[in-house]
Formats: sequence, C-alpha cells, structure tokens
Amino acid sequence: MKTKYFLPALLISGVMLFAFACSCSKKTTPPLVPPTPPVTTGTNDVELWITTANQGQLLQKQTGIRSFGTVNNSNAFIDVDSVQAFQTVDGFGYTLTGGSASLINHLSTAEKASLLQELFGTGVTGIGISYLRVSIGASDLSASVFSYDDMPAGQTDVNLVNFSLSLDTVDLVPLLKEIIAINPNIKILGSPWSPPVWMKDNGSSMGGSLLPQYYGVYANYFVKYIQAMKAKGITIDAVTLQNEPQHGGNNPSMVMSAAQQAAFVKTNIGPAFQAAAINTKIIVWDHNCDNPNYPITVLNDPEAKAFIDGSAFHLYGGDISALTTVHNAHADKNLYFTEQWTGANGSFDGDFMWHVKNVIIGSMRNWSKVALEWNLASDPTYNPHTLGGCTECKGAITIGTGYSRNVGYYIVAQASKFVPAGSVRISSNVVTNLPNVAFKRPDGKKVLLVLNEAGTTTSFNIRYKTKWAVVSLPASSAGTFIW
Repeated sequence: MKTKYFLPALLISGVMLFAFACSCSKKTTPPLVPPTPPVTTGTNDVELWITTANQGQLLQKQTGIRSFGTVNNSNAFIDVDSVQAFQTVDGFGYTLTGGSASLINHLSTAEKASLLQELFGTGVTGIGISYLRVSIGASDLSASVFSYDDMPAGQTDVNLVNFSLSLDTVDLVPLLKEIIAINPNIKILGSPWSPPVWMKDNGSSMGGSLLPQYYGVYANYFVKYIQAMKAKGITIDAVTLQNEPQHGGNNPSMVMSAAQQAAFVKTNIGPAFQAAAINTKIIVWDHNCDNPNYPITVLNDPEAKAFIDGSAFHLYGGDISALTTVHNAHADKNLYFTEQWTGANGSFDGDFMWHVKNVIIGSMRNWSKVALEWNLASDPTYNPHTLGGCTECKGAITIGTGYSRNVGYYIVAQASKFVPAGSVRISSNVVTNLPNVAFKRPDGKKVLLVLNEAGTTTSFNIRYKTKWAVVSLPASSAGTFIW
C-alpha cells in the first residue's frame, strides 16, 4: 500500500531531527508553549503561527503587530472573501491504527495523559485533532492480521455468530473512549483492509475479491461492527467499503472493481443500513487520485448513488485536482482525503512542504471535508506492522521511551489547531509561490493558511473587505493567520 513507486514526490533521502525533539530513547518533549509577547503599542489584528521547513520554528506563535489598514505598497494581495463559501470541514487528523493504539497505551500514565490532551485537546498546548480513521479489523499497521469473524480453514460463519470485537478491545476501543472523553465531538471513519478470508475467492488475507454469495453476509458484518462499536460508546460516523480497492498486494488487502462496489452498495450494504436504521455514511473508492473515473462510475449508478455520501482519496498517484473532477461530475456528493504517509526515508523539509501544499491546502481547495495523514504513532523502527505490511511508515509521533513529534504532527497541526470542525472554506486567490486556503470558523474568526514556497522571506498583503494587513513569511515555511 505504501510502495515506493506510488510516491516519487516523497522519496527524499535523509531524515532530519527536530530542533527541539530528542531521539525516541529520551524523555518526553515538553508541551508547546507560545512565547510571552513583549509590551507593544498599537493593535495586533492578526495572530500568526509559523512552522519552517528547516525546523527553526515549529508551530510557534509570533510576536509583533499586524494591523488592517489602507497603506499602499507593492506587495501581492491575497484576497479573502467570506461571502463566497464552499464545503464545511469535518476535521483534520490521522489514522489511529491498532499499532498506534498499542504504543500509546504503553506510555506511562502521565505521559499518555499529556499526549492525548495535546493531540485531542484545545487551548494553548492542544492541536485539536477532530477526525480519526480506524481500520475495520486489522490494517497493515496492526501487529497481526485478523478480522472480527475468523474461522478455521474450510469453515464459514454466514450467520456471523462468532463475530467479536475482542482483539480491538485490548487497545483500540479503550483508547478511543479516552479520546472521546477529551473530544466528545470527534468524528470516526472506519475502513476495512479485508473481510474474513472465508468470504474471499482466494481464501487469503492478501488480494482476492469478495465472493458474490457473501455480499449480503459482508453487509451484515458492517452492520454488526457499527452496532458493536456503538455499544462500546463509539459512534462510527462513516465507513469506506475497502481501503485501496485497486491494490491487492498489501497484507491485508482486497480488490474491488467499481462495478462490484456499485452492486454491493445498491443491493446489500445500502439496504442493510436502511433496515437497521443506521445513519453511518457510506463512502466509496478510498484510493488514489489517478483514477477519478472509479468513483464517478459508482456514482453514475443512480440506485447506488442514493445510498452514498461521497468518495475518498489518497495521493500516492495522480493529482489532487482529481477531487474537483469528481465534484464537478457529482456536486451533490461529498469528498474526503483519507490517507497520505510520511516515510522513514523522507526529509522533514521535503515532506512538510509537499504535504502542506497537497494534503492540507490542496485537498481543501478541491472540496475535501477532511485531510488525514496516515498513522498516528510508530516506534523507532517503524513497528508494529503485519508480515507484508508497510515497513517504513513513520508515525506523526514516535513512541519509545517517551515520545517525540515528527513531521506528520506539524503537517496536521498547522491546520487542526486553528480550523475546528464546522468551519467553512471561503474564497481566497492563489499568488505565485504562496498556495493558500481560507476558512471561516464557527466563532466567526477567519483563518488563512499560507505556504511560502520561495527560498527567501516573502511579504504580502492579506486583504479582507476594504482593508489589508502587511505580513511576511520566512523562506520555505507555513503560516496560519487568524483574525
């Protein structure tokens, strides 16, 4: 699923250490605390937080005065217009893999409490993660392959009498309950990597397809999963039907064609959800931007479309504009960006710049309701993973003796800390070397995330209504402006 040929833009050699973060063998890094601003005169209208690709500043609040006015200058203008509104944001976050949950649960009580508050809390030190993806059964970043209804070879369980969440109740479910206690409004998306192998035509956890005689059984498997999680106090807001349905080489994995997804939706899972009074959203595709025709084909089936909320994307191939291609074909359906990895061989600067531009700014400007990075946590050797799973997937957090923050943390935090769920994307124009995206928050404040791709400090104007603020960003940096 994370093979190198999918990701040429991210294979940048060398791994840089954080300026403030110690190696994973050392103590937990302290929580983020903004500097105390000096005594100044005038009114500061615009708050600014910066992360630089060279790690000189890591999600650091800036001092100084940034006021709206009408002083003429030669800078380029980024015009923000809150009258032009687009999609509502559901959130920013990660996939909480089984491996991530296990590692977090093995922290000391104090370290775990501090980390969860930082990740899911708000306020000075919290980054406000508001959306999580979890695997339905094992992903390739689980310690082993499993489903919720595994049977001995040659046996089946069409009535799902052996269905059980037991393996997820060890780490994932308890951790989710702790997270929900911190943020009761967090949204959770479930994605399967494979159904039980007895439902598949190859009898293997890798590849193969769902046998037609088990379509109805598998639909009931989803129903049981959603109901079982609800009984544990966990609401599954949405499900995708299959992680990366055109990549059968991962462990676990399964292949589904567009025609198969359409048939499964309209004949089985859609009616099953309806009969069980389940409101969980159904999302198709959940794979790369190089094949927008797949979700368009599924949505072109009117019977299937009636049950579908939208389509999900990764960016290991193709261009992020594929989301707009699907939006233009089916503007009444939602879009989700659900996965992008950072790897062991990537560099902080290269990954930070590429991901902020494409995953955060790019997905939002192309109608996505969410922007999710891949795994939340890994150990210093990029474990755990299944045999045949990703061996180089680097978590946003590395957990060894204590924990440290990696590039994935800052990619997401540059947006999640300032753009809560319920914010609405609003209009902003793109200036050369300054890709950006703007939002209006539920509290009425405006947020503008800007990436300075230039190799020098760049000054520009943020114009809102009839006034503008003169601002600047260091070379190769991201800045989040709030007013």
